[in-house]
Amino acid sequence: MDKIVVEGGNRLVGSIPVSGAKNAALPILAASILSSGPSTFKNVPMLQDVATMAKLLRQLGGEVDGKHTMVVHPPHGKKLKLEAPYELVKTMRASILVLGPLVARFGRARVSQPGGCAIGTRPIDQHLKGLAAMGAKVHLDHGYVEVECKRLRGATIVLDMPTVTGCENLMMAATLAKGRTVLENAAREPEVEDLALMLNKMGARVQGAGTAIITIDGVDELHAVEHTIIADRIEAGTFAIAAAVTRGDVLLEGAQAEHMDAIMAKLRGAGATVTVESGGVRVRGGGDLRAVDITTQPHPGFPTDMQAQFMVMATQAKGESMIKETIFENRFMHVPELCRMGAEIHVDGRVAVIRGQKKLAGAAVMATDLRASASLVIAGMIASGKTEVLRVYHLDRGYEAIEKKLRGVGAKIKRVRG
Repeated sequence: MDKIVVEGGNRLVGSIPVSGAKNAALPILAASILSSGPSTFKNVPMLQDVATMAKLLRQLGGEVDGKHTMVVHPPHGKKLKLEAPYELVKTMRASILVLGPLVARFGRARVSQPGGCAIGTRPIDQHLKGLAAMGAKVHLDHGYVEVECKRLRGATIVLDMPTVTGCENLMMAATLAKGRTVLENAAREPEVEDLALMLNKMGARVQGAGTAIITIDGVDELHAVEHTIIADRIEAGTFAIAAAVTRGDVLLEGAQAEHMDAIMAKLRGAGATVTVESGGVRVRGGGDLRAVDITTQPHPGFPTDMQAQFMVMATQAKGESMIKETIFENRFMHVPELCRMGAEIHVDGRVAVIRGQKKLAGAAVMATDLRASASLVIAGMIASGKTEVLRVYHLDRGYEAIEKKLRGVGAKIKRVRG
């Protein structure tokens, strides 16, 4: 099994190209099912999750070619299958995103329930509640969700929480429904906006994406499209933290500042210099870092996917920082690993208190989830000696060639094949 080996002490200087957003690419690839023709997607990140989605689309009877530019022929004809099997869904929860498009275009679907997740429960009840409100018959059978409806009809759906994948699934389903669908308490993430932009290019009529109320007027059919995926704000934020804690100077090429307001505000509060330039976002670290408090919230609040990385920066800041995790109930699994490296972090339920200005020492550490993996890599870059990050398959789900990108700006980092 592969591992990432990092030796600390190097300042990061230079430019890092930011890849396309994983959390935009996955629903957009799923949305290709809604058209009868081949769509072309650019700036697709080469990640394990994207490979899994491509495999799922092929399983359903589609064709997927290319890498960073990907051409998707949607499922059709004799090859068409309307089942997403457990073997694929268990490896990536975002597989549930094919449910809405399949029901909308073909009238039925059978998709394995995603099950649990290391960082907390992620139920799909909002997806099913919305489809039922649109007239679908929903049946649970031996771990699978079976949904059937000759043609969905518009409805007003009030989401219990602003779930991103739930909102995306229902938005896709509503594009081919009869009449108007209104999603209230909708997710406002940039990735939801990007999906809406792509759907409208296909001929859909989606309004309000990026706000709490999204309105979709159904159409009879959608056509193929060419679309460029937005930059990954979480990848950009991760590299921004790495630049700040190493007292570096890094230009995040292609980063979209308008999607990073909460991240940039906390970086500036901690003492980093963050400037928006024509080519992206530049982050400079210089003097002593200051403690900052963080509460994770749905967009436009501080993203839960940046919590672990900020915790590493807090170990180097002057004073005590407090992080409150409100999204997932089990997202402090990186804490014991950071403490093994010398951090002083006390956890009480969903609140972590970090005492700063602690010298970290390299150690063998175990990644528990995607963002925890990134936090341990950053910790290794400021620790004395050598850090070995194990279980890097988590890392490969959301960061494209992270070791190459960091090595390009001065990090002493390599992948050791297992």
